[in-house]
Formats: sequence, structure tokens, C-alpha cells
Amino acid sequence: MLTTLSRFAVFALCTAICTGMASAEEFIEGKDYEVISPAQPTSTGDKVEVLEMFWYGCPHCYHFEPNINRWLKTKPAQAEFVRLPAVLRPEWAFFARAYYTAEALGVLDKIHTPLFEKIHELKQPPRDEAELKAFFKEYGVKEEDFANTFRSFAVDSKVRRAQDMSARYGANGVPTMIVNGKYRTSGSQAGSAENVIKVVNYLIQKEAKK
Repeated sequence: MLTTLSRFAVFALCTAICTGMASAEEFIEGKDYEVISPAQPTSTGDKVEVLEMFWYGCPHCYHFEPNINRWLKTKPAQAEFVRLPAVLRPEWAFFARAYYTAEALGVLDKIHTPLFEKIHELKQPPRDEAELKAFFKEYGVKEEDFANTFRSFAVDSKVRRAQDMSARYGANGVPTMIVNGKYRTSGSQAGSAENVIKVVNYLIQKEAKK
């Protein structure tokens, strides 16, 4: 006959096993995330790449940003975060070009959030190159530097790559999160922005174990 202490130990062990199983099965392939086939190349070396597909014109992407910013403060050490300005439609290339121009000029950290705010809070989206140039000028970018970079070969190449990768990842909307080039999840799959982050952390652990 089991002693009271033994019964407690067995109960605790069973609880731990069941809890572990529940945790492992908490997120389901085909429901909470999809497998990308074939898997796509990553750019983060030994780190697990966590890539956010976004579009500056997307209000959902704007409202998702605080979740990303909170996650970045506590993200797993084995993960590396990158952004991809999605080009799922031809007109999206304009803001992808803005992103890579800011990156090339070293002002991405300065303009990323303000550009979102200008579009979605102030309701003043830059409609053409001239308006975008004026916006960049507010953050210390010379007009000549902007003009030379916005239509440069380097930026052209990155925009074309963004368009190619947007198709390869198989996403049909944004924001979408891609983990290690192998998994795709979004709010419509995970159920909420908060759950997206939970699924991403689950997939990071899944990849880190390999």
C-alpha cells in the first residue's frame, strides 16, 4: 500500500508529466501555425531567425508593434529578430523602398515608429517620393542623400528580394511571423497578437532543440 507521502510523489510526477505533455501540444501545426515547404534560407547564422513581415500601410501591423517591442525586451537568447517589409502587392513596394532607404542611410531606428504614426495616427501617409523625401528631411536626411539612395541599385535589389521572399513564405496578409524560415503564424491563426508571441516562443524552443 502506498504511504501518503508516496501517493503525493506519484501524483506530483503524473501532474508534471501531464503538464509537460499539455505544454508540448499547446500549439498545433495546421491550426496555430503552418509549416513552410520548402524551408527558406535564414540570415542569422546559429541563431533562430524570427522574421516579421509587415507593411507600413497596414493598421494591424501598427497595432502589433507594441507586442514586438515588449517581446524584444525578453526574447530568448537563441533568437535573432529581423524585419521584412512585405511586398504582397505592387503598390506595397513604395514603403518597402522607404524601409530600405532608411536602413541604408542609418536612420531606420529614427523613422520606423514615426512613419507608422504619421500614417495611422496623423492620417498623413506619404503619397509619393517628394512627400517621403520631406518626411526623411525631418529626421536629418539631406534631400540629395535621400534621392541618391531611394532609387539606388542596392535598394532596388532589396525591394526585389523582399517581393520574392514575400511570395516564398506563402503569407497572404500581414503582420505574419516566420520562424527560422520553416514556420508561419499570424493573428488569424493563433487567435490574438498575444498568442502569436506565445507561438513564436514555442517554435523558437522547438528549433533550438534541434
